Amino acid sequence: MRKNGKLSNLYLIIVFIILYAPIFYLTYYSFNSGGTMHDFERFTWEWYKEVFHDTRLFIIVLNTLIVALLAAGISTVLGVIGAIAISNVRRNRTRNTLLSLNNVLIVSPDVIIGASFLIMFTMIGIKLGFISVLISHIAFSVPIVVIMVLPKLQEMSPTLVDAAKDLGASRWDVLSKVVLPFITPGIFAGFFMALTYSLDDFAVTFFVTGNGFSTLSVEIYSMARQGISLTINALSTLIFLFTMVLVVGYYFIAQRNNKAAGMGVRK
Repeated sequence: MRKNGKLSNLYLIIVFIILYAPIFYLTYYSFNSGGTMHDFERFTWEWYKEVFHDTRLFIIVLNTLIVALLAAGISTVLGVIGAIAISNVRRNRTRNTLLSLNNVLIVSPDVIIGASFLIMFTMIGIKLGFISVLISHIAFSVPIVVIMVLPKLQEMSPTLVDAAKDLGASRWDVLSKVVLPFITPGIFAGFFMALTYSLDDFAVTFFVTGNGFSTLSVEIYSMARQGISLTINALSTLIFLFTMVLVVGYYFIAQRNNKAAGMGVRK
């Protein structure tokens, strides 16, 4: 048993090294004054200063954050409604069909999703830009929220709802004071997952973005095509740190919710 445990730990260490080594390599050279990713000359903040002094890049960062926050917020609302609707379906066959349809956008290749949205927006006359990117991000984020919220709904005992109804609670009271508080961890998980997916998405955004509007993922791709620039390293490092802050924030929120739930059970 101990030998298997050591092998498992060794395997995890190797996996994490493979995953994080390129990121640390990129971050390391973002402080290189030499301007290349081969020979480190001396420590500098030059490339980070370029990122913060680039007005166009600041606007693109703002566009990315606005799209991500709006997409995450709207998809969270729609995803919670969808998860509650699916959980209330009585017939197993119908419920499984709805779940399968929900999972289509998760398992489908991003290229196909992006091309499909591009064709749809062209056919119905929606100009490519902020609106098209926002709609696309909401579309692929909603299924993620549904997947995050459904397990919490399945954990909830039906007797809680029945007890609330027996005590005279209206449908809105049951939803707002019983169901939503119970599934709050799932809602937060769905929101943060949707936010992360929106911030990181490239393939779908590349298809549906238009002239005059861009996001960080598309901009980094365009910068990389022009040649190696350590500004890309600095920008990518900042995005990685921002994502880590989101993950840590979600962790502490989940821990606090778990403690609150534990105290509630003890009472």
